[in-house]
Amino acid sequence: MVDRLISSPHDAAPAGRAIDAAITALRRGEPVLLSGAGEAVLALAAESVDDDNLRRLREISGRPLRVVLTRRRAVALGLAQREALSGAVSIALAPDLPAAVIRNLADPAASLGADPPGLGPEPATAEGPELAAVALAKLAALLPAALVLPLVGAEAALARRRADFARVEAADVLSRRAAMAGLTQVAEARVPLADAENARLIAFRPGDGGTEHLAILIGTPDPGKPALVRLHSECFTGDLLASLRCDCGDQLRGAIAAIAEAGGGVLLYLAQEGRGIGLVNKLRAYQLQDAGFDTVDANEQLGFDADERVYLPAAEMLRQLGFTAVRLLTNNPEKMDALERYGIHIVERVPHVFPANGHNERYLRTKATRSGHLL
Repeated sequence: MVDRLISSPHDAAPAGRAIDAAITALRRGEPVLLSGAGEAVLALAAESVDDDNLRRLREISGRPLRVVLTRRRAVALGLAQREALSGAVSIALAPDLPAAVIRNLADPAASLGADPPGLGPEPATAEGPELAAVALAKLAALLPAALVLPLVGAEAALARRRADFARVEAADVLSRRAAMAGLTQVAEARVPLADAENARLIAFRPGDGGTEHLAILIGTPDPGKPALVRLHSECFTGDLLASLRCDCGDQLRGAIAAIAEAGGGVLLYLAQEGRGIGLVNKLRAYQLQDAGFDTVDANEQLGFDADERVYLPAAEMLRQLGFTAVRLLTNNPEKMDALERYGIHIVERVPHVFPANGHNERYLRTKATRSGHLL
């Protein structure tokens, strides 16, 4: 039996519950109140803006509405300069801008090839609750764009007393990724696999209540020796449907077979679909790729970084399993660098390359030329 590390999943419970409630509200198209440092905004996910919730925001206050976009999305729209791509920008909206135009600002599939609407003054750097609104949209697996209504004084105080708004602190949203290391082992079972009959699945739950990550422990690897390890981010289309657009299915099944053949090791199955942007947004990225963008540019058109994944949970899982030195089965130098940063020593990189199939040639070429994968 694998030793359990008893962490405190309740440490972040109040903030986690508030964030979960805010995510639910945002996904339902309802306003969320984000507060911090004397500031407050009511925020809607830009992709869910319609005539009803837009009217609701405008009735709360006569203050101008603003749209908050990641800087990458603003650059894609021609609304910001490319010199700096991190962070987010806040843009004032005309009082009568229709809901459909606001949705188009967030959705590149709807706005592709169209001239951006006139939005008035130069974008301002988004900070505090405005920046948290975009971060919350990312946590909700929505497009990273928000419609916000800034509130001050009595308006903010009144909004905090209303029971019909989900409320969350901006600082809690912006620091949520820091909680990803707080993992607790919550379930373990023997699961024989086609290429590795001696396998166990161990589920790790984040302290903030997020989606569980899985470790597939194959054989009986010795923690005192560098184990063969693979970090695999979930891919519904490749892993389950055997999609030919990527090499994920080949990599998953190939890694299980390789680890079994080596006598044992660990495959970490990380809940980071679509390089961390979620399944729906991955499908949107596919639509953009069909329009001519490569996989990196498609993510950036959506407003995301080229790769939104984090590997702190992977390092924590390995530590809990007793492994601090590994032979990493990967073509991605970023995985190696990340594990080293988080205290896992990479003794050896083991290549993990599979042939192109005719549908994923451009995808693999982009991974090599733009993302630095060693193919």
